[in-house]
Amino acid sequence: MGKLLFVLALVLIVMPVMAQDTEEGDKPQQDDTSKALDATATQWSFQFAYQFMPRYYSDIVNGAPRRAGLDNYVQLRIVAPIPLKGLTILPRVTIRHYEDANTGNNGLGNTEIFALIIPSFSDWGTGRAGIGPLVTLPGNKDVARDEWGYGLSGAVVNTSGQLFYGVLLTQSFRAIDPSALPPGTSDTNPLGIAPFLNYTFGTSGYYVGNGDMVALYDWNTSKFYLPIGLRFGKVWVLEKGSINAYAEYQTSAIYKNWEGPAVQTSFRLNLTYTMPVGGGK
Repeated sequence: MGKLLFVLALVLIVMPVMAQDTEEGDKPQQDDTSKALDATATQWSFQFAYQFMPRYYSDIVNGAPRRAGLDNYVQLRIVAPIPLKGLTILPRVTIRHYEDANTGNNGLGNTEIFALIIPSFSDWGTGRAGIGPLVTLPGNKDVARDEWGYGLSGAVVNTSGQLFYGVLLTQSFRAIDPSALPPGTSDTNPLGIAPFLNYTFGTSGYYVGNGDMVALYDWNTSKFYLPIGLRFGKVWVLEKGSINAYAEYQTSAIYKNWEGPAVQTSFRLNLTYTMPVGGGK
């Protein structure tokens, strides 16, 4: 519970700092390109991505070779906004199908359901902050955990000129009996910290960013893992929505003491279609 409160406190501290004391009609607004990059904007989003991880580091950790991770996955993510008086709820469902080239196993991973709640006072037009419940469903035991999970996620984003930046925090817990776990472990999953920074090149729709880098802090071992990536993409603004396509390369920046897999080479292709609520601009 202490970890859960930690995530909540981080978001609640940042929200009043970034929010601007402006009337609803006076709020500055994001441009259409920035909205296409923003998973917290009040719009429908349909994302299809493919990630290929052909190489993992095989160095020695705690006297044994580091284990490799899964080979690739296909991801479908849907965001379905629910605008209400005084707040917006952004339910997000992420489904992944994994393959493991080493064993030949494949199947669905842990489906993630997250509902970001954004009060009107924490939406300042060019950005916003919110927090909400997170649930993970059991996946195929050959490629994922066959168990439920629960927790919280929080996000803070902002647009400033040609920059779009922010951070997403996730903290979940395994819905199992803690007494059944090995000594020295707990039902607390690592804290996920996903900072992002995108720079758009004028009105061309092209942009660069740091990619889908999710840093992990393991509460049990006090170890930290940090991937690093480079994303290049383009946004096409349409009459009734937008298309965001990008390619991304990723590797690991901090991993020497991390006990889990550490990706050495990863590639990602993505196509996202976003549509404002109501289907119009």
